[in-house]
Amino acid sequence: MNMQSHDRQMPIMEHLIELRNRLTWAVLALFITFGACYYFVEDIYGFLVRPLAEIMGPDRRMIYTALTEVFFTYVKVSFFAACFVSAPVFLGQFWAFVAPGLYKNERSAFMPFLFATPILFLMGGALVYYLIMPLAWKFFLSFEQAGGAANLAIQLEAKVGEYLSLVMKLIFAFGLCFQLPVLLTLMARAGIVTADGLARRRKYAIVIAFGFAAVLTPPDLISQIGLGIPIIILYEISIIMARISERKRAKATDDEDDEDDEAESDEDEAQTATGTTVATSGDSVDAQAEAAASYDDGQSSLTRSSDDDSDGPKLSGPSNNDDGEDDFNNAR
Repeated sequence: MNMQSHDRQMPIMEHLIELRNRLTWAVLALFITFGACYYFVEDIYGFLVRPLAEIMGPDRRMIYTALTEVFFTYVKVSFFAACFVSAPVFLGQFWAFVAPGLYKNERSAFMPFLFATPILFLMGGALVYYLIMPLAWKFFLSFEQAGGAANLAIQLEAKVGEYLSLVMKLIFAFGLCFQLPVLLTLMARAGIVTADGLARRRKYAIVIAFGFAAVLTPPDLISQIGLGIPIIILYEISIIMARISERKRAKATDDEDDEDDEAESDEDEAQTATGTTVATSGDSVDAQAEAAASYDDGQSSLTRSSDDDSDGPKLSGPSNNDDGEDDFNNAR
C-alpha cells in the first residue's frame, strides 16, 4: 500500500486505536442525530404516513393495540431517520480510515462510488415513496367493502407498528437494490466480472431480479414489478459502467506497457552506448598493443641491421688486411 514510512511500521494496536476513534465519531454522530430526529419524530412519521393518508382521506385513523407500540414505533422512526442523516459522517470516517492505505489512482477511482452510494440509496427511497407506495396502497385499499344487509363492511384499520415495518422494508429493499451498479462496477474494476459475461447472463439476471423483488416486497404484483423493472434497468447500467471500466483499465495497461517499452529501449540504448565505448577502448588498447609490437619489431630490425653492419666490416677487414699483406710481399 502507498503509505508513509511511519504508517508502514505502525503497529496493529495503533491501527485498532485509529479504528476505535473513527467508530466513536460515527456512533456519536448517530446518537446526536437520533436525539434530533426523536425531537421531530411526529413530523417524520407524518411524512411516512402521507401516501396512505392522501388515499384514505382525513376522516380515517390508525390504531395501536399495545401500550408500548407507539413509543417503540417512534424510536424505530428516529433511528431509521438518524441512519439517513448520519450516513455522510459514517462514510467520511470510513474513508478517513481507509484512504491512507490506498494508492493515489485507487483513491481517485474509489471516491465516485463513495458519493454514489448514498445518492443511489436516496433515489431508491424516493422511487418507492413517490411511485410504488401510492400504487400499492390503492391496490390494498381496493379490497375494502361497504356493509349491506347480507354482509359486513370490510374496512382498513392500519396499525402504527405494522405500517412502519412495511414502509421501512420497502425503502430498505429499493435502496439496497439501487446499489447494484456500484457493486458490479467495483467487481468489474477488480476483474471478478466482465461486461460480456454480464451480458450473456442477462436472462438469468431477469429471473433473479423478480425473485429478489418477490422476497423483499409485499405479496402484490405492483410492488414486485415496481422493484423488478428498476433492478433490470440498473443491471443494464451496470453493464455499461463495466465496459467503461474495462476500457479505462485496458488504456491504463497499454500506457504502462508503452512506458515499460520506452524504459527498455532506453536501457538498450544505454547498453549499446556503453558497449560501443568499451569496444572503442578495447580497439585503442589493441592498436596500442600493435603499435608497441611494431615498435619492438622495428627496434629488433634496427639492432639486427646494426649488428650486421658492424659484423660486415669486421669480416671484410681481415680480408683486406690479408690482401694488403700479399701486395706488400709481392712488391718486396
